[in-house]
Amino acid sequence: MAGHDLSPPPRPEGCALCGRAAPLTKHHLIPRALHGKARYRRRFDRAERLTAILWLCHACHKHVHAVLGERELADHYRSRESLLAHPDIRAFVEWLATKPAGFKPKKAPRRR
Repeated sequence: MAGHDLSPPPRPEGCALCGRAAPLTKHHLIPRALHGKARYRRRFDRAERLTAILWLCHACHKHVHAVLGERELADHYRSRESLLAHPDIRAFVEWLATKPAGFKPKKAPRRR
């Protein structure tokens, strides 16, 4: 597929959710584990599967995956706005945003 830029969005200064200037990781809005599944290959083209990424700090990234399963993420939480609309994630992000960049939460909640 010539012409498609498959590189991730540029790494920002801070986490896309909490805004802290902490080390960042790539969160695939369509989880990589689902990229090969027919249902998601039909719904999203290759470029979208590979480039739909948010840069998150480790704490936010761990929290997102602790709260939501991969299919939930792919089906309902494919944007920064939809993630922040989830009450557990919004509460965590608002709390974490008040902490310094090096702060690490003790333990993530278990997925229900």
